[in-house]
Amino acid sequence: MSLYGGIDLHSNNSVVVLLDDHDQVIYQKRLPNQLPAILDQLAAYRAEIQGLVVESTYNWYWLVDGLMESGYKVHLANPTAMRQYSGLKHTNDYSDAHWLAHLLRLGVLPEGYIYPKADRPLRDLLRKRGHLVAQQTANILSIQNILVRNTGSRLSAKQIKELRPHEAAFLLSHEDQALAVSSVLRVIHCLADQIRIVEQRVRSEIKRTPLYQLLQTVKGIGAIIAQTIILETGDIRRFASVGDYASYCRLVGSAKISNGKYKGRGNRKNGNQYLCWAYCEAAHFTMRFNPEIQRFYQRKAAKTKVPIAHKSVAHKLARACYHVMRDEVPFDVGKAFG
Repeated sequence: MSLYGGIDLHSNNSVVVLLDDHDQVIYQKRLPNQLPAILDQLAAYRAEIQGLVVESTYNWYWLVDGLMESGYKVHLANPTAMRQYSGLKHTNDYSDAHWLAHLLRLGVLPEGYIYPKADRPLRDLLRKRGHLVAQQTANILSIQNILVRNTGSRLSAKQIKELRPHEAAFLLSHEDQALAVSSVLRVIHCLADQIRIVEQRVRSEIKRTPLYQLLQTVKGIGAIIAQTIILETGDIRRFASVGDYASYCRLVGSAKISNGKYKGRGNRKNGNQYLCWAYCEAAHFTMRFNPEIQRFYQRKAAKTKVPIAHKSVAHKLARACYHVMRDEVPFDVGKAFG
């Protein structure tokens, strides 16, 4: 007897359901999020289990890694591409787990990519850098607001980063206002130190990758953008075509058309937000340093809108970088934008 498992993962518990070839429930139970407890319950069915499905939630690492290390064939379900019939009157955690196992049994499960465990920490570390930079920017904006509100003058982000906490007293006459600015400046400097440490660590690990130098042959793609592209893309061979990669980067238009009429949009957020950011940032810089890309952008902007033209450049760059990474060749602006 073949069994197919679905695991509905939550923050503190998991619902496990096992189905046979006839879609009959053989086992179902809610278990605590403890790997030994889950493995112990699955052990009695181990020989019959053909595969286990875990939905791609924010906390899937420990469960998927633990099941794979124990010898189970694990599938990561893509929740954005998986919907139950909307007319159902009642669903619960057991029916959700049942649905995962049902799709696996039929062979129609939309799967996500299980990023290699060994490479995951470095990718997540670079993502943490983005979080720290966002916090730093928020604090810089806070100081700018205080200064504009109380003095009418405005300092640039570069000027604020160069300020020392004790200099706040020269900018604001009131002691409490100066204390507010000096306290935020200390946070900004602390964040800058941590960002620098993270960047050094990521650079030391990734600079040995041949693709790191190849991606920087694109004038406008620097260290951080190249690192983001490499770590978020992973194995480029997992994308069957350049179109699949561009879609994964959220750089392909989404529209629903019936009988020539526009009926709405699909899921525009289905893909990798970090790659979308990387290529949009790269588009902004490449237009400065590449006359060919600048001319392409100007032609597009004249025919459409500026945001669409900017996204078109990002789309072209994603397609070009796909070939750079797949074939391990330098960037050729003539092939990409000629």
